[in-house]
Amino acid sequence: MEFNRSILNSKNNAALVGFLSMILYVIWGYDLARFEHSKLLLIYSMLFAGYYFIVKHSNIHENWLSAFAFLFRLVFVFTLPNLSQDFYRFIWDGRIILEGLNPYLCTPNELLGLSPELIPDMSILHERMGVLSAKHYSSYPPIHQLPFVIAALISKHSILGSVVILRVILISADLGILIYGKKLLKKLKIPTRSVYWFILNPLVIIELTGNLHFEGLMLCFLIMALYFIHSKKWKIAAVTMALSIAVKLVPILSLPLFINKLGLEKSIRFYSLTAIVFIILFLPFVNFEFFENYSATIGLWFSNFEFNASIYHLLKWGLTEINGLNITNSMGAIVACVLAIQTSYQLFLKKKGTKSLLLMIFWVLSGYYFISTTVHPWYINSLLLLSIFTNYRFIILWSYTLIFSYFAYGEFSVKESSIWLSLEYVPVFIMLVWELYFKEKSKHH
Repeated sequence: MEFNRSILNSKNNAALVGFLSMILYVIWGYDLARFEHSKLLLIYSMLFAGYYFIVKHSNIHENWLSAFAFLFRLVFVFTLPNLSQDFYRFIWDGRIILEGLNPYLCTPNELLGLSPELIPDMSILHERMGVLSAKHYSSYPPIHQLPFVIAALISKHSILGSVVILRVILISADLGILIYGKKLLKKLKIPTRSVYWFILNPLVIIELTGNLHFEGLMLCFLIMALYFIHSKKWKIAAVTMALSIAVKLVPILSLPLFINKLGLEKSIRFYSLTAIVFIILFLPFVNFEFFENYSATIGLWFSNFEFNASIYHLLKWGLTEINGLNITNSMGAIVACVLAIQTSYQLFLKKKGTKSLLLMIFWVLSGYYFISTTVHPWYINSLLLLSIFTNYRFIILWSYTLIFSYFAYGEFSVKESSIWLSLEYVPVFIMLVWELYFKEKSKHH
């Protein structure tokens, strides 16, 4: 009997897959702990298969895909994140800012010792944010802090209420990505359906809406900046780029790449306006002590923290085995050198189109995450968004294999394994090599 491919494209089947995915998201959000590895892998695999089916094989209208994206996110609204405890620090920072305190000048440990009843739920927030977060100053830039303050204003006495407010903000940011992503795709003559490879990806839904990571807000401003750059509205682009950097600092890495697109004179004006807006956003928190504390906190990511790294782990293992060297404290300089070389190479190509700009940012950020000492799953969402403007799909595979990074979490401890790291990264690097060399060769011939 001949297989009928129309079955795969049936709207009814797509609706059924969407309904089953909603059930799986409910189970994920309300009945899953991150140390339940088998359950984690099974549900995520099923969600990923459903995502691929809906976006790739279905002829369902884009309005229905948008509805699925909204419904999948709506599932998480009234549950606390179960894979990350960062949100406790978010709520903490918002509430102490309302008390007139600067989160860049006082650690949670210091505040709890000085005034244990300063804010509602103080002891609970301090205990659940984790030892590492409690002993450090806040690392979140000012626009990242703004949703925390809004949540504290609206729901000062309820942790769940604050979580709901933060989720509404992040779902709104995803809507912004959907709108401006489609606008930019249309202007670049790329099918607008491509945006659903990002917006329906389980990693995006789980890590941004589910676990309340604010890469979504950063990416909303970034895609707006790229849209306005393409539309030759560089002043609006500079403001939205500054807002993006003021959520997460990562977009700073893309700034040098705008020179080819804008030209030297316009680039200087673009950078100047971006810097002015960024500085203005930081002004309410700035004093001499702020610079020392904030730079020290950011520096910890390059010298003290290690999680889910790829090339870094290979370098560290190789140098330790051969020479007994420890490169951890040198990683900040190594990452800076790699980024400088990679950025210089991209600029040397002198490509000026918006597609080329997007591809250059994609490769620079990919290189950054491959060499980094710490790669949490939600970091990769920026690469996922950029990938929809390129022909490279190894990031989609990575968005699936990243689930193995959670296998490091036990019920009471965190311990990484080379087995899980290999299962995550080996398929990704194989596909990367294939796309770079063999796929390009076959297209050329």
